[in-house]
Amino acid sequence: MTSRLDLERQVAHLAADPCEYCRVHQALQGARFHLEHAIPPSRGGGTDLQNLAWACPGCNLRKSDRVDASDPDSGITVPLFHPRTHIWQDHFAWDEYHIVGLTAIGRATATMLDLNHPRRIRIRQAEQMFGLFPPIF
Repeated sequence: MTSRLDLERQVAHLAADPCEYCRVHQALQGARFHLEHAIPPSRGGGTDLQNLAWACPGCNLRKSDRVDASDPDSGITVPLFHPRTHIWQDHFAWDEYHIVGLTAIGRATATMLDLNHPRRIRIRQAEQMFGLFPPIF
């Protein structure tokens, strides 16, 4: 059986350090990142590598037990971005320090998780001074 600490290490390694949603690095955060269930156990998701993501507290708390959200452009409910089954660059792009949703999934996730909150923008600006922005995939 894999311990929680082992799972955290494996998921952090898969993520290559940044939050798998907003892409901020843990190094400049005031809080420890969380193991996040892409599909929460309350919705039938398991605690295995294929369902776990590395998330900053802000993304994890905003996502909560949600698995879908409304695309602000079409109004259609779509699944939220899933770090193990989706590729970040397929759904998002950078516009300076802002994350732009390229797809319905990207737009819904960016809106639901508030990926362009002013605090996140400031963190990305600070990360650039340390060579951490834009993140490497």
